[in-house]
Amino acid sequence: MLYPSTSDKRHWRWVAYVAAALVLLPLLVLVLSWGSLDVPIWTHLLQTQMARLLSNTLVLTIGVATGVVLLGVSLAWLTSLCEFPGRRWFDWALMLPFAIPAYVLAFVMIGLLDFAGPLQTLLRGWLGNDFRMWSIRSTGGVILVLVLVFYPYVYMLARGAFLAQGRGLLEAARVLGHTPLQAFWRVALPMARPAIGAGAALAVMETLADFGAVSVFNYDTFTTAIYKTWYGFFSLQTATQLASLLLLFVLLALYAERRAQGSKRFPGAERPRQGALYRLRGLRAWLACGFCLLVLCVAFIIPVLQLLYWLLNSGKSDFDSRYWTLIRNTLLLGGIAALVTVTVALLLVLARRLQPLRRVRSAVALANLGYALPGSVLAVGIMFAFSFADNRILIPLRGWLGAQEPAPWLLGSLFALLLAYLIRFMAVASGPLDTSLARIRPALPEAAHSLGHSGLSVLWRVYLPLLLPGILSAALLVFVDVLKEMPATLLMRPFGWDTLAVRIHSLTAEGDWPRAALPALSLVLAGLAPVIILIRRSARRPG
Repeated sequence: MLYPSTSDKRHWRWVAYVAAALVLLPLLVLVLSWGSLDVPIWTHLLQTQMARLLSNTLVLTIGVATGVVLLGVSLAWLTSLCEFPGRRWFDWALMLPFAIPAYVLAFVMIGLLDFAGPLQTLLRGWLGNDFRMWSIRSTGGVILVLVLVFYPYVYMLARGAFLAQGRGLLEAARVLGHTPLQAFWRVALPMARPAIGAGAALAVMETLADFGAVSVFNYDTFTTAIYKTWYGFFSLQTATQLASLLLLFVLLALYAERRAQGSKRFPGAERPRQGALYRLRGLRAWLACGFCLLVLCVAFIIPVLQLLYWLLNSGKSDFDSRYWTLIRNTLLLGGIAALVTVTVALLLVLARRLQPLRRVRSAVALANLGYALPGSVLAVGIMFAFSFADNRILIPLRGWLGAQEPAPWLLGSLFALLLAYLIRFMAVASGPLDTSLARIRPALPEAAHSLGHSGLSVLWRVYLPLLLPGILSAALLVFVDVLKEMPATLLMRPFGWDTLAVRIHSLTAEGDWPRAALPALSLVLAGLAPVIILIRRSARRPG
């Protein structure tokens, strides 16, 4: 422990309270936005849009949740419990789709599978001009893309749960005469249900927060309605009210996952299982290999090769000053956001260690709930609050102080965008920091204190050096998430602060897939960094 004084304890306590208040700010604004209604806009939405928004969002959520569970659990079962050709390679390679943003895979799939795309053109040449394939521009197409992007959430957690179950229970089921499939349904799957539910909940939250993929498909959901209301009807208040409805969907999804999971926590085995339990032979082995290879090709290999093809054959060079400006803006935003977010997250994990009070732990948990808030919800919540502060306080104050043309300070500022990043990605930074802090034995800071070091000296000389690996991992994860974040950046970026994600959105909105390949490949390469971290952590588990 650092043995802080009473005043220091209060300071650490206030760190947690302020961070929790930052998360509560957009939530409070969303609630207060219902004080009045823009009747003409709401009448138009209710008459022409709302039924479709509700049905589309519900169908998309159910479809993606079902798809990620089926795909993620089946792949996790094969790679963790079965032996077949290529299993050890697929074990880590199936997490590579994490590196591709949903909106990148969306425009690649449309470019490949649309009516004028290379696949359908080739098939019509072989089978005749009357040949028609299933349309990728459909509800099923959106669901397919999001399932391929988000199934690694379920795959990673379910795989860890299967590996932790050990051999004893499954071997006992085999002794009792159960087939491998029966043992899976009756033993392995019920024990892994909490992990599977957690992975499905993450996928559902990402689906509800997605803006880029659904906009590429012209598939109207609440995220696209928020953007169109803000920039089409110029009604920030109505966009805020729509964001509150989207937040309600997110909270219902979290509540359903908690209720389904209940209080069940299945402990892992005392001795983790070593090696595969079932050896597949003959046709079954090659079917398992083919299934894993098909998923990997469709979700990662083919999209990356298509992006490379577009880049090399587009005939247009975007390596100009504008592109390097996009690179600079993207890296600068990611770097500043990573620095701020990791600093605040570090203060939070230390506050929970130094002040293990119930209200402090609750405040830290609330501060980490920001990841459940979609970027569009954060954007409209923060901007509505800052618009009120500018119009009612800051602009009149600057006019009173003699400013000739007082302009907004907060609305459309870089500070507003960084605040959205901080709230959204606090939990991302807290994970690696929590893990690193848990490895520091209390004896180390106690020994430093006994040698006469003060609280800040112990923090600087003991905690920070030992936390450095966790700090670097957290900074990298936040950095890459900020690079790929589209809704908040698109809605809140200051003038002249376009990023790679914004550039992809503008090019895909025009249907210019080849020119979108360069910024898309840049984001995919950046996204490989956190995937490598996840793979290395996963490799430390028994398997």
